[in-house]
Amino acid sequence: MREHPSGPSVVVGIDGSRSALDAALWAVDEAAGRDIPLRLVCALSPDCCPGAGAEERARCRADAHEAVRYALSVVEATGKAVKIETEMVHGRPTRALVEASRSAVLLCVGSVGLRHGRDDPVGSTAAALATAACCPVAVVRGHDPDVASAGWVVAEIDDSDVTDVVVRDALDEARLRGAVLRVVTTWQCGFTDIYDSHAGPDRNKLAKARLDRRLAKWRRSYPDVDVQAVAVHGNTLAYLTKNANSIQLVVVGREHADTVRELVGPPGYAAVNHANCSVLICEPQNVL
Repeated sequence: MREHPSGPSVVVGIDGSRSALDAALWAVDEAAGRDIPLRLVCALSPDCCPGAGAEERARCRADAHEAVRYALSVVEATGKAVKIETEMVHGRPTRALVEASRSAVLLCVGSVGLRHGRDDPVGSTAAALATAACCPVAVVRGHDPDVASAGWVVAEIDDSDVTDVVVRDALDEARLRGAVLRVVTTWQCGFTDIYDSHAGPDRNKLAKARLDRRLAKWRRSYPDVDVQAVAVHGNTLAYLTKNANSIQLVVVGREHADTVRELVGPPGYAAVNHANCSVLICEPQNVL
């Protein structure tokens, strides 16, 4: 099964898991909104059936083809106007999807693969792709359109110019999904703050005021999006844990390596496992 890609596309990694189907469904609006194809890619890994004979390997190949056919039928059942391409490739999933990302506008994967376990920890493939892919990567956790439509898009930024890319991508996502955008900046207590009861609230107001000034130009460019500035004492993961049921998507820059590992690996999985909270890792080389 192979349809040669005709140009830029939104790529989805398919492995037969429920998580991959969620990623495919989540990606439909991404492809339709850009008016480009949705490309379902399944990797036939050489170690999918280690030590197996010819019959067992043939069964593995048949399962892979069936996974793509089923994903195709599920996407088609949405009735949305999007062109769908399918491709079977040989190689390990991470390497195959990195290669597919070279011509992709966005790469979407599920947060939990079909074979996760002791030798394939939760988020291991997603974490590898988040740092190695040649385009932005969306790690999808669940897909419930009714729940997602009420959730916020949250973007984490700092004082660097690179974070303008994060804000822009987050605004595009909020506009696409008709969602509120909450832009979060974090701050930490200083040593003297411990002895000053007013220091915390004052630091919070200062951080929020600075963020509001940075967001002014974006509010003018995206007047149709409700953009809210949020200053948080502590770290982003703690904020997400507290508000997971209200968030549909977190947008973060790839240069924040520690945050990315937290969000797509076991810590983030534990924090937002029961919420439809996906993560978009922006591509750093797209700096404006």
